[in-house]
Amino acid sequence: MALKAADLNVGDTYTECLVEDLKRTQIVQYAGASGDYNPLHTDEIFTVQVAKYPSVFAHGMLTMGMTGRMLTNYVGDGRLTKYGVRFTSQVWPGDDLSATATLENLEEVDGETLANFEVVTTNQDGTVVLKGYAQARVDA
Repeated sequence: MALKAADLNVGDTYTECLVEDLKRTQIVQYAGASGDYNPLHTDEIFTVQVAKYPSVFAHGMLTMGMTGRMLTNYVGDGRLTKYGVRFTSQVWPGDDLSATATLENLEEVDGETLANFEVVTTNQDGTVVLKGYAQARVDA
């Protein structure tokens, strides 16, 4: 069912759990799917001994992709017109992630109703790991 402007109010939120207990396997699978085999994401020995991080960590684009799935679950497939993010903290194996879209405003552009959202993804400690924006077409 399509999201309708008449059912939306500024400040409305939609929250979804993206992942519980992110596994190293999921991070490596994303490396394979994306072709990004940076050792910071796939090589524990390199990451700990050379780069001096406590562990491998997730690709920012993996977090962005999971957050994007939350958005399309909310607004519907093929309705996003803009989506951009900043990565604000690393995502580690074992993390639980939740994302929230908050309606900032509705606008009419060329006969279409567009909903503008602030998007925030946090880990189990409430640390913001991604912050961004999205815009989607909604039905009148």
